[in-house]
Amino acid sequence: MRNTTISVLSLALAAACLATPVAAKQPPTKQPHCYDVQVERPKEVKDEHKITGTALGAVAGGLLGNQVGGGSGKKIATAAGAVGGAFAGRKIQDNQQNKTETVTERRCD
Repeated sequence: MRNTTISVLSLALAAACLATPVAAKQPPTKQPHCYDVQVERPKEVKDEHKITGTALGAVAGGLLGNQVGGGSGKKIATAAGAVGGAFAGRKIQDNQQNKTETVTERRCD
């Protein structure tokens, strides 16, 4: 009886081992190497034609030119101030738009 019990248990154990699928050995997965990088980019341009800077400069220059001279000289000074102010305002806006900003990007290998 004892031999029969051992035989039955041995067969049951062997059947269980054969019925259990063997897991395929997979290579270890490579973990991505991630890091932060500082990147400089041009700032977004909202007024591509620099209309705002030109208009504000012309108004400011015209107002300043109007404070100078008298008679027809006042009109010439106002016009010259408006032209000079428009040029200056356009250049100031151009310098502001050409700036860059530094952003942090996450990159992974």
